[in-house]
Amino acid sequence: MLEKIEAIRERYDEINHLLEEVGDDYQRAAELAKERAELEPVVSRGKEYKILLNRLSETESLVDSEDEELRQLAIQEMEDAGNRKEELEGELKSLLLPTDPRDQRNVIMEIRAGTGGEEAALFAADLFRMYNRYAERQGWETELLSSNETGIGGFKEIILMIKGKGAYSRLKFESGVHRVQRIPVTESSGRIHTSTITVAVLAEVKEVDIDIPDSDLRVDVFRSAGAGGQNVQKNATAVRITHLPTGIVVACQDERSQLQNRLRAMSILRARLYEIEEEKRQREREESRRSQVGTGERAEKIRTYNYPQSRVTDHRINVSSYNLAAVLDGELNEFIDELALREESERLAMLGVDEQE
Repeated sequence: MLEKIEAIRERYDEINHLLEEVGDDYQRAAELAKERAELEPVVSRGKEYKILLNRLSETESLVDSEDEELRQLAIQEMEDAGNRKEELEGELKSLLLPTDPRDQRNVIMEIRAGTGGEEAALFAADLFRMYNRYAERQGWETELLSSNETGIGGFKEIILMIKGKGAYSRLKFESGVHRVQRIPVTESSGRIHTSTITVAVLAEVKEVDIDIPDSDLRVDVFRSAGAGGQNVQKNATAVRITHLPTGIVVACQDERSQLQNRLRAMSILRARLYEIEEEKRQREREESRRSQVGTGERAEKIRTYNYPQSRVTDHRINVSSYNLAAVLDGELNEFIDELALREESERLAMLGVDEQE
């Protein structure tokens, strides 16, 4: 760990030197300043850690002193310094963990009705409102990208953009299958039905991050359709883009101009393709961890919303809330905080294995 800290300190000093020589290149200066800010916590804690190690080394020689008073002071100093050493080591390990480059990006969230027909579509609308409320609580912005409504207020599919610092780092844990157990409004006999909704969380991707040749795309335009399939515009403004190598299809029709629909469809397509490539890289790097938290596996049942018992259970961490109304109003941090803590613990465990190797 000391070698890693020293390497970061050397890079920190190098950045300070480069900032003195950067001149009027403001973009380069901003990039260097951002990197320095990211390294500063490690440099600061690392400096304190090395001072503490020296203090422990000096105090250790006094523990065997013949002067009883001095010896007791040395023992107390060793105990206090040892406790602080453990705290610093924990902080430094967390700071030294490799970060996911997607964590600070905006999010494209896709919510789709699964099994359960109209009831699933209605709950997809509930989840859409839940994530909107969560974004509001975090001070983030939301933007509707695409939707496919049903006749009574549900959604077969709805795609939204969530913009805010650290959006992906928090919302990535929402990827997976969400199960709802409740009596549908359309059910006359009062039986509880179980439906599922799939949530996909993708990091927003810029054009420079992934290159999609025009030859890989087939673009079709058509007239927008409302609930029930009726055409709502005379002009063909809706856009459907097919990525020929993968067969991925993205359609957008909510904007009034063909250009805007195409831009939105391309942003969704880039995010999906980037996610495929990222998952491929992750498989190669960490095959043993892909079945655990944060992998984005779509087939996992991650959470159950049980209306009769007002209970929400996250199956990955075995945590339940008995305030379903609050959760649906966007109070998700109880789950997300625990999932983030578990992910960090697992990454720290992996870091420990790497250091032993």
